[in-house]
Amino acid sequence: MVFQRRLASITMKQLFRHCAGYRIDWAKLFFAGAIMTVAGVMLQMFTLPYPLSMWFISQPIISWDEPLNGEVGLSERVTESMVTNVFLSSPAELSLLVPVEPAERLTVIERRKSVSRRRRKDTKVDAKSTISPPPPPSRRSVPYRLQKFIWSLKPNEALEYARKEIERAPLVTDDPELYAPLFLNVSMFKRSYELMEMILKVYIYPDGARPIFHQPHLRGIYASEGWFMRLMEGNKQFVTRDPEKAHLFYMPYSARQLELALYKPESHNLKPLSIFLRNYVNKIAAKYPFWNRTHGSDHFLVACHDWGPYTVNEHKELSKNTIKALCNADLSEGIFVLGKDVSLPETTIRTPRRPLRNVGGKRVSQRPILAFFAGNMHGRVRPTLVKHWRDKDEDMRIYGPLPARVARKMSYIQHMKSSKYCISPMGYEVNSPRIIEAIYYECVPVIIADNFVLPLSEVLDWSAFSVLVAEKDIPKLKEILLAIPMKRYLTMQINVKMVQKHFLWNPRPVRHDLFHMILHSIWFNRLNQIQIPQS
Repeated sequence: MVFQRRLASITMKQLFRHCAGYRIDWAKLFFAGAIMTVAGVMLQMFTLPYPLSMWFISQPIISWDEPLNGEVGLSERVTESMVTNVFLSSPAELSLLVPVEPAERLTVIERRKSVSRRRRKDTKVDAKSTISPPPPPSRRSVPYRLQKFIWSLKPNEALEYARKEIERAPLVTDDPELYAPLFLNVSMFKRSYELMEMILKVYIYPDGARPIFHQPHLRGIYASEGWFMRLMEGNKQFVTRDPEKAHLFYMPYSARQLELALYKPESHNLKPLSIFLRNYVNKIAAKYPFWNRTHGSDHFLVACHDWGPYTVNEHKELSKNTIKALCNADLSEGIFVLGKDVSLPETTIRTPRRPLRNVGGKRVSQRPILAFFAGNMHGRVRPTLVKHWRDKDEDMRIYGPLPARVARKMSYIQHMKSSKYCISPMGYEVNSPRIIEAIYYECVPVIIADNFVLPLSEVLDWSAFSVLVAEKDIPKLKEILLAIPMKRYLTMQINVKMVQKHFLWNPRPVRHDLFHMILHSIWFNRLNQIQIPQS
C-alpha cells in the first residue's frame, strides 16, 4: 500500500516536470471551456425537473394580500406552476413550503429525494434565513394601501365605509370555509366578516371589581357569557388599549356572578342587581367621555343568565341603546330589540378544560329514535309536551327528568346521539341549552318557543338545519315530524354537521367559531345603527 502511494507520487512529479516545459495556448483553453459550459447548460435544461432560472433568479415576494372586489393584489404572487416545481429533499422541509410575509424572501431551494447525495451535500441552506409560517386566517394581511386608508379613518368613518362595502359585497358562489346553505346571504356575511377582521377594535373597560367583573364563569348552562369574556379579554387582534381608536366598548360583567354575589335566595327581588349595574354605568359615564358621546349605542354587554335582560332596567340608556347579547332573547317582553341586540347561544360546558368533549354523533342509520326530550318540568311548554307524549308512543321518547331505569341503559347524551330529532322546548324563559346540545350531537333540533329570536339569526338560516314548531302545535308534533320527507331530513342532518363549527368554544379561537360569530353579530348590528349620509 505504501509502495503504491510512493509510485503514484513519483509519477505525478515526472508528469508535472514534463508538462512544465510546454507553453499553454490560453485562447484554445478558454474556447474549449466555453464549449463545455454551453454543453453543460443545454444538458441541464433538458434533464433537470425544474427551470434552470430557479438557481439564479431571486425568488418573488410571496404575499397574503387578497384582491378586493376583483382587483389585482398589490404584491407579486407565486404562481401555481412555480410552486409545483419546488421539490423537497426531506420530509422536514415540508414546513418550509409555505407563503411568507411580504417583506421576506424565499431563500431555500427544495429538491427531489432522487437528487444524488453529493448534490444534496453541496446545497447549503442559509441558517440565518427563516421562513415564518403563514399568518392565521383571522390575521391575513391586507393590501398596504387599503390598510393605510383604513388607519386614516376615524372610528365612525370606518364604520360608514364598512357598511357601504357590505351593501355592495361581491357574489360568493363557492367558499371553502363557508357552507352557503347555512346562511341568509353568504356573500354579505363573508364581506362583513373580512371587514370586521380588518377594522374592528374593541376597548374593554378596566373598571369593576371581581368577581362580578373580569372573572368568567366557564361551567354550566350559563357558560357562554364567561367563555366570551375570557376569550375577549385575552384577544390581541381586536382589543385596543386606546379608547380613541375603538369602534365598540365592552362592559365585562357576568350576570351569573352578579346573581351569586348580590341576589338573596327566595327573595324574588332583582332590583339590587339592576341598581348595581346602573351605578356602574353612571361611574364609567362620569369617568370617561365615551358613553355620553353616543349615549351608550357603541357599548355592549354579554349576559347568558335568564335574568340578564332584567339587570338593565334601572338605566334607560343601557336598556334602550346598548347592544345586549342575551341568551334570553324574548321579543314579547320589550327589552330585546330586534336588529340591535344579539341572541346569544346558550351552551352547556361540563368540563371547562375540555369544552369540545363528546362533540359528534352517529350516522343516520344508527338513529332509531324519532324524537327525544328529557328535562325538568318548568315553564309553560314542557308540562304540555310531557302531557301529550310521555309513554304514548315508542317513537317519541319524551320524559321529564330522565328515569334512572332508562339512564342505566342509555345516557342522556347517548339518547341525543341516537335520535333523529331532539326536542328543545323553552323552560322558564324562551332559551334552552338543548338547541346547541342537539347541534353538538348532530341531531336536528326541534325548537318550541314562541317569540324566541334564534341565536345568530342575523346571518344564519335556521330553517336549513332545524324545525320550528309553534307551541299550539305540540299535539301534532309526531305528525309534523313524519311529514318531513327523508330527503329533506338528510339535508338538514348534513347541515347540522356543517353548522356545528360555528357553535364551538375553542380554547384558542379559530376563524368562524362561536367566539368570532358572536363578535361578528355585535359588529354587524352596530353597523345597522350607522346612518349613511346622503351624497
